Amino acid sequence: MSELEYPRVIGVAPGNGYSHVVTGSGQWVAISGQVALDVNGEFVGRDDPTVQTEQVFANLERCLASVGATFSNIVKLTYFVTDITHLPEIRVVRDKYITGLKPASSAVQVASLFSPLALIEIEAFAII
Repeated sequence: MSELEYPRVIGVAPGNGYSHVVTGSGQWVAISGQVALDVNGEFVGRDDPTVQTEQVFANLERCLASVGATFSNIVKLTYFVTDITHLPEIRVVRDKYITGLKPASSAVQVASLFSPLALIEIEAFAII
């Protein structure tokens, strides 16, 4: 497992549930944006951002496991959401999967994702 570092950044307001900088050494892993598709490629949680976020994080967990990583290896998450007001619900789910120090993060509201059923997509970068 990699040793990640979370340097203190002077002169920048503290992040709310994220770190401004995360560094580490090891193998770089990029995980494509995950949406609320189950193993059969069917959407779960129609119109429910909490259920969709649960599926997205379950998919991320499977992707991480495929390379011997866990959420503790994540250094950056990017959230693409169709409605930014869903962020509090998304954070509750995130906090079930990512405990302790949080990775660097960005959240972007988009007009739409690849399907009108998708409310959220999350991509991840990890170091193992």
